[in-house]
Amino acid sequence: MSNSNLIVLCQPGEGKSCGACCGLYNYVDSSRSSLELRLRSRTKRFHQMVKNPDDVKLYAKETIASEDFARRYEVIYCCEYLGFLDKEEKKVGCLLHPMQNDGVDMRDVSFYGQELCAGHLCPSHYFIPHSQSQILIKIIDDWYLYGLVLTDIDLVTTYFRLIADRVGCELKPEIFGNEHLKNIALEYFNWKTTWPFRSLETNRLGKYYFDGSQYMISHIDYEKFGREISPLNAILLSLSSSFKNAAELEAAEGLIWSNIGNFISTYQRYF
Repeated sequence: MSNSNLIVLCQPGEGKSCGACCGLYNYVDSSRSSLELRLRSRTKRFHQMVKNPDDVKLYAKETIASEDFARRYEVIYCCEYLGFLDKEEKKVGCLLHPMQNDGVDMRDVSFYGQELCAGHLCPSHYFIPHSQSQILIKIIDDWYLYGLVLTDIDLVTTYFRLIADRVGCELKPEIFGNEHLKNIALEYFNWKTTWPFRSLETNRLGKYYFDGSQYMISHIDYEKFGREISPLNAILLSLSSSFKNAAELEAAEGLIWSNIGNFISTYQRYF
């Protein structure tokens, strides 16, 4: 698929956006509350200080001096120019972008530069099918959750594949006009932040865990629990799962299968 046929998922419209490529979730403390304060402070500082491109360096100096830039993964840069794009704080994005500055493009001063920032598309554009990305856009109206889900390819594609295999067809975005189906899917995707079996290690994000300049893919020791690899393994890893015993593993699988079963029965009731 050529880039011209791709819909840019990081800014799909009102009420949601993604700043993951700018390092949004790469801070050691990437909790919602911490990021809200960080982005709010930057946005206020930028609008107070930056009246023309010459003011950007002073803004950057003060931002870097006032924030903790400790990173999970050193290779991913955390851009100091990421902020809120709207007064309602529903969209995150580049404060240097020309659409935020009366057509003036100031991205050349950023770490990656204007050309890379303008031309980069994350792997989700290529590996999440169009219909599935459109479902995410349709049902998620929360910048924090949207970015976490959009960039977790396994979490998205495995869920929709398991459902499609059982209903006999690919799910179309328009069916999520049904509030029951929308809420069931949102229950699942909200587990990205509320999952009861989520590892609380700060260097863990989805299936990855980080050690400074390296990253590794986590695994679940099923043999220790006397189990074969779960058919839900990709989802369990995406949810940063950590289990103390076989009972916890079975409970986690039960939650996911229950959600999928509920979705299927509801889908068959209406369609």
